[in-house]
Amino acid sequence: MRSSALACLALLACAAPQPPAAAYAHDPAALARGERLFGSVCAAYCHALPADAAGVRDAPNLFDCTWLHGGSDAEIFHTLSTGVPNTRMIAFAGKLPDGDADLWKLVAYLRSQSHCTP
Repeated sequence: MRSSALACLALLACAAPQPPAAAYAHDPAALARGERLFGSVCAAYCHALPADAAGVRDAPNLFDCTWLHGGSDAEIFHTLSTGVPNTRMIAFAGKLPDGDADLWKLVAYLRSQSHCTP
């Protein structure tokens, strides 16, 4: 009985769903949606596009892997959702057409375009 319970727990752990950004990382449609959102919402007002990320902008470069408010997927999602007080970074929770799914697609897009240096 005990071995059956352990086997069941092990199976559940293996079948645990991926974090949303990881699930979108290999989905071309989700990455394309993230790119469109970034271009129209983020780059249109504050952040530079990946090709221009080295250029001077008043908002942080989001493609150099230097995350001021935490670099895990969950922390990036939180920053996108709640914004950053006393900056131009507004909270996007509830403001995008597909809600949290769009925010996770943005996280996946940012990850796909980031060029981290060791």
